[in-house]
Amino acid sequence: MQDEQLASAIGPRWLVATALVASLTRLSADPLPSGDLDFLGRTIPYFRAQAEKIGAPKSSYRRLFDTNSLDDSGSMTAALIKARLAGIGPDLLPEIKHWADYIRYKEIRLADGTVARHRPQPESLWADDAYMCIPALAQMGKLTGDRGWYDEAAKQAVQLARHLFNPTVGLYMHGRHMNQPLVAEFRWGRANGWVILAQCELLDVLPEDHPARPEILATYRRHVQALAELQSGAGLWHQLLDKSDSYLESSATAMFVYGIAHGINRGWINAATYGSVAQAGWLGLAEKVTAQGQVEASCVGTTLASDSVYYYNRPTSAHHGHAYGPVLLAGAEMIRLYQNQIGRASCRERVSSPV
Repeated sequence: MQDEQLASAIGPRWLVATALVASLTRLSADPLPSGDLDFLGRTIPYFRAQAEKIGAPKSSYRRLFDTNSLDDSGSMTAALIKARLAGIGPDLLPEIKHWADYIRYKEIRLADGTVARHRPQPESLWADDAYMCIPALAQMGKLTGDRGWYDEAAKQAVQLARHLFNPTVGLYMHGRHMNQPLVAEFRWGRANGWVILAQCELLDVLPEDHPARPEILATYRRHVQALAELQSGAGLWHQLLDKSDSYLESSATAMFVYGIAHGINRGWINAATYGSVAQAGWLGLAEKVTAQGQVEASCVGTTLASDSVYYYNRPTSAHHGHAYGPVLLAGAEMIRLYQNQIGRASCRERVSSPV
């Protein structure tokens, strides 16, 4: 019963998966603990039997046995593939294949093949879904060696950008409804954060000779440029990125710190230009982490809305999980940046520069 209650409470959720991805990026060479994955592997047979008895929609692992959205499958797939490639935990290849099959072949799409949702409108595009599908598709390419997975990951990155990215301002709108061609653009921070995480995940593994790589890299660079221009004086970014009277928000900030520091460490962007941006973001973010390890000023779950008032008034809570994985990612990447001679020099230059 204890295992059943725990599984029902946490499930293979995408927020947990983001934290798992973060743990897989840490610098220590010590073996990573595999307890969480061991728990998942140990309990799957029990819950499969439960699903057969009471029906998959009612089962505690509904997201595995009755998958019906990217939220059920996307980031978990990427996390499990990374764990498998690192030799961590039990063999969950059947579960990986099940979720990957859903993402590539069963998730709803527009006529041009771009992943979409049936909510809030019959055909709605969410920038969040970049993270919910692209890393999983890209990691499947790495796992299988099948370039078709890379092609699909790149296709989603390019087409989501063409639908949602405004190159003039360098930001993604949170989403759009295909039945509303004149929809207003709300540049929500965390939506842009999910995108930059997905961009990094894809560029990490996409073959250098892939024909879509130059366009994806150019979009990433323009995105970073715009984010640098909108960073607040406290180092954090705003809930609505281009609205300085919206509150400073930690989960998006963590994603941007990671995305910028990672790009420097990978050589995609210039350390002298962006190293101090990442450092300022990290120092500001650290102020939001309490002595108890809680991350404050993180926006709670947020749907795709049609008015700015909604985004302005979303509450924050340290008890929602959106910031924890990204903060771990950002911290690990900043350590790498500080250990990188060029990155360390750019950060030192900022600190020692005269006021």
